[in-house]
Amino acid sequence: MTAPSVSPSSIPSRDAALALMQEYTQSDSLRKHMLGVEGIMRAYAEKFGEDVERWGICGLIHDFDYERWPNAEHAPDREHPAEGVRILRQLGYPEDILQAILGHATYCQVIRESLMARTLFAVDELSGLVTATALVRPTRSVLEVDARSVRKKMKDKAFARGVSREDVLLGASELGVDLDEHIQFVVEAMKARAELLGLGGTT
Repeated sequence: MTAPSVSPSSIPSRDAALALMQEYTQSDSLRKHMLGVEGIMRAYAEKFGEDVERWGICGLIHDFDYERWPNAEHAPDREHPAEGVRILRQLGYPEDILQAILGHATYCQVIRESLMARTLFAVDELSGLVTATALVRPTRSVLEVDARSVRKKMKDKAFARGVSREDVLLGASELGVDLDEHIQFVVEAMKARAELLGLGGTT
């Protein structure tokens, strides 16, 4: 059952967006990735004085179509995220969220014009690097991670090969933030929902 549509002038409820994400995504790790990005987007929206709910929804559903349409060929007009955006548009999701989602995939060649779009791009890959850094700790806890430990792992090209270091650097640059401060901000936002992300640590 798909989530109900929303009017173009509004955003869906978090419950509706979460239901849509869970409908299309069975992978626990991918679900947690989107929950993590949601938390970071909410934290940045609060910092920038932006719409916390709108930014959170954007983070929560940005990869909802990835499992079904992974797009290994990086086609700009089909599979992820183009297919997901088509679905979201039919459901009435606002255009600024759709443009941010398209913009987070560089191969779509969509200019990241809004602050929300630049922020989503800046935190997406980085959140994956923070998660990977946490999971190799003996306690598997993000509570023991900081910017220094993430930067150290970032330099190791064999570590978390799927994370684009270029996107991490470009994202911070486009957002106009210091890289270390940006990393630490992302880490703190993920610490705030460590249990939800399965990164609270082992006992």
